Amino acid sequence: MSDSDTSRPRVDLDDKLSAEIEAALGDMSIEDMVDTPSRPQMGRGGGSSRGKSERQVRQGIVANVRGDDVYVEFGPKTQGICNIQHFDEPPKTGDQMEFFLDRYDDSDGMWVLSRRGKVQKAEWESLEVGQVVEARCTGTNKGGLEMEIANHRAFMPAGQVDLRHVADLAVFVGEKMPCEVMEIDRNRARIILSRKTVLNSEREEMRGKLMADLQVGKTMPAVITSVQEYGAFADLGGIDGLIHISDMSHSRLKHPKEAVKEGDQVQVQVLKIDTKGDQTRIGLGMKQLEADPYEATTKDIAEGATVSGRVTKIMDFGAFVELAPGVEGLIHISELSHERVHKVQKVVQVDQVVTVKVLSIDAAARRISLSLKALSEKAEAETSRNEDPELRKLKAMLGKKFGDNLKGGLG
Repeated sequence: MSDSDTSRPRVDLDDKLSAEIEAALGDMSIEDMVDTPSRPQMGRGGGSSRGKSERQVRQGIVANVRGDDVYVEFGPKTQGICNIQHFDEPPKTGDQMEFFLDRYDDSDGMWVLSRRGKVQKAEWESLEVGQVVEARCTGTNKGGLEMEIANHRAFMPAGQVDLRHVADLAVFVGEKMPCEVMEIDRNRARIILSRKTVLNSEREEMRGKLMADLQVGKTMPAVITSVQEYGAFADLGGIDGLIHISDMSHSRLKHPKEAVKEGDQVQVQVLKIDTKGDQTRIGLGMKQLEADPYEATTKDIAEGATVSGRVTKIMDFGAFVELAPGVEGLIHISELSHERVHKVQKVVQVDQVVTVKVLSIDAAARRISLSLKALSEKAEAETSRNEDPELRKLKAMLGKKFGDNLKGGLG
């Protein structure tokens, strides 16, 4: 660290993150949690660095490679040095690539560089706000994760652990993870880390690649991230899409939770991509990848057939009956009873099992018309046929005596 570090301006943590850190720490002493007897004695540059620094990304040309050091030219008067561990393969002189300008070293007169997406092995003396470094989780507390970095203890607020809420932080204990340094106070050996910012950066990179390949009709895996009354949001690996409740299943669902829950891995088909607004909207479907039960069911049902089903929904104009999973027919209000029906609920109820007659099947419109009253006519006819013979004789005798004027309970 050079003396010039103290003269460079620092960007304060935003109010929201500061409040989150304070809330996470509660009444705990950060000194008790992160202080160690072995912390180094810093000079004038050992003060507090707060906030996420505005690290620039510049295109540079590899000028030379010496041992573990890669020298980079950005212009006639701007040079930098980057450790070779930041490259998947040793670079060659003349290679052009992007670099992060982490900090300026006055003693050498050049920038200390890092590569996008590369995780550094941290050393206390070289830690800088904005660096992405590897840290290990050593434990949890009520406010977040206890971390270890460069042989020092650090803290990660619960809200900075993941992109979404994590119910049990204990799953991270013992894990090594890339983190961004959000705050350093060398006088108190205080280090605040964030894994969330790293995940956000990775997500942005994945989002760009995903959008380049995304197209309507494509089938791909997704993870359910949120379940709402109208549907569920699913992460495609960089961007979320919405599976509307009507596109989850061929069966009628009362709530999306009947089909999915948060964390489920599902296969989806891209139905719509809308990039017109400020935010890209992607419509997804699950039922489109399943066999359509309508075709299979209607092959086994003919007009005039008697079938049974469950009442799934009641409307002012009639009642829908599920004949098979994903296949429904409609009993129009006029087909419920021989008597005039003012309220459908007075004849049938939701979840009631009914036996109905199939009046018509419109394959093109995917409509099946059903009748409840048609079977009541049949029942009356069968009752007449099964009537007691003696009663029929009595009716016949009275009919001859009184003719067509016979009325009352026997007529």
